[in-house]
Order: sequence, then C-alpha cells, then structure tokens
Amino acid sequence: MASEYSSIARPYSEAAFSHAVEKGALDNWSDMLAFLAAVVSDATLSNMLGNPALDRAKTEKLILDIADGKLNDEATNFVKLLVANKRLAVLPEISAQFEALKNAQAGAIDVMVTSAFEMDDAQISAVVNALKKKFNSEINISTETDESLIGGIKIRAGDQVIDGSIKGQLQKLANELGI
Repeated sequence: MASEYSSIARPYSEAAFSHAVEKGALDNWSDMLAFLAAVVSDATLSNMLGNPALDRAKTEKLILDIADGKLNDEATNFVKLLVANKRLAVLPEISAQFEALKNAQAGAIDVMVTSAFEMDDAQISAVVNALKKKFNSEINISTETDESLIGGIKIRAGDQVIDGSIKGQLQKLANELGI
C-alpha cells in the first residue's frame, strides 16, 4: 500500500539499501529499519514526537535511548539525519520500500491476499504456486481475512490488484449498470 510518504521515503530507502548492499548487511539493516518503524509507529511515542515542545536534541536522544544497542553507528547516523530533516514519521515507509528493494534483488515479491474466510495451507499453497507462474518470481505471502468480501479473494502485489472477490464483482456489475 503506497502511503502519502512514498516519494519522501524513496531517497532514504534507496540510500540505506545501497549502503547495506555495499556493506553486505541487508538483513541487519532490514532488522534495524523494521525496529525503528515499529518504534515510531507506537501511538504513545508518535504523540510525543508530534509535540512541538520536543526539540531536535530531545527527539534524537529519545529515539536513540529506546534503540540502545539495537543500531550500529551508520543506523544511528541515519536516525540523526531523519530527525534533522523532520522525517521520523516516514520510517515505516522507508522500511517498507527497503524490504521491496531487498525482495526485488532476491527475485521475490510481497503479496497480500485478503479472503472472506480463513484460508487453509492447501489454499495458500495453490495461490502461491499460481502467483509464482504469473509473476515468474518467488512469493512472500501474507494473508488477512475480511468478511465484507462475501467470498473469493483479493490479491495485492505491489501496485497490482487482482480482485476475485464477490464484493468486487458486485461493484463492477453496479458500475456497469450505472447504479
């Protein structure tokens, strides 16, 4: 899901990815960015970070204290850069784009499958195999349930959506009928 921060996050995620590739530390950077994204996504901390009384030095100290021992020197500098540019809120999108770059390099794509009912292992395996053929790459699948789909599944792979849900088909029919 592309967020409002996509274009802001892109140069940061690409720079972090290039650095991680150069240092041979893709998994380490992936873990650090995921951790930082989780930290800034926390509701309580997010409210604190939005407080104008919290200056740059205090913000930097707060984040680095929380991340004590979980970041290397380069990631610490990365956090300082994000704080200086007032871009901490973009960390979840930076992490997501970093993962997309990592998956693309490995020849894999992330796919979210939303179904009306819980899918069993055989159904998930069938979807993965079909998507491997369609996209000609490895598939990292995540599933979720949304009863409002009524039946069927909805597949999101990057910016591509395949809507095979009953709700989607009914919407398409309503659009064609002009209602």
